[in-house]
Amino acid sequence: MVSKRVEEALNKQISLEGNSSQFYLAMASWAESQGYNGTAEFLYRQTDEERQHMLKLIRYVNERGGTAKIPSIDEPPVEFEGLEKVFEMLLQHELKVTAAVNSVVHICLEEKDYTTHNFMQWYVSEQIEEEATARGILDRIKLTGAEKGGLYLFDRDLENLTGGSISVPDAGK
Repeated sequence: MVSKRVEEALNKQISLEGNSSQFYLAMASWAESQGYNGTAEFLYRQTDEERQHMLKLIRYVNERGGTAKIPSIDEPPVEFEGLEKVFEMLLQHELKVTAAVNSVVHICLEEKDYTTHNFMQWYVSEQIEEEATARGILDRIKLTGAEKGGLYLFDRDLENLTGGSISVPDAGK
C-alpha cells in the first residue's frame, strides 16, 4: 500500500504524463500541417509513449491500493515558431519531467517506500533516454540551420526511423 504522500506524488506524475502526451500531440499536429511528415510521425509516436507512461502509473497506483486520479488536460499551444523551437520546447519539457520523476523518487526514499522507488527506476532510465534523444535531435537541427534542404533531409531522417523507439542514431555523440 502506498502512503498518501507517495500517492499524491504519483498522481501529480500521472497528470504530467497526460499533459506531455497532449503537448506532443499538438506539436505533431502542427508539424503535419506544415508538411513535416517525418517530424509529425516521430511526435505522434512520442504522444503514444507518454500516454503509456501515464497508464503505467495509473495501473501501479491502483494495484498498490491507492486511487489513481485521471487528470484534466491543459490545452497545449496550437502554433509553433519552427522546428528548432519545437524541439527546444520538447527538451525543456523533458527536463521538467525528469525533475518531477526525481521528486517522486526522493519522496519514496523519505517515505521508505522501496517498492515504489524500484518501480520509479524505470522512469529514471526512460528520462535519461528522452533527454539524450531530444538533445541529439536539437543538435541535428542546429547543424542544418534554417536551410530548407537541410530541414527536408532532417525531416526525412525522422520519418525513416523504425520501430516504436524514439531513439535517434548517434544521439549524444
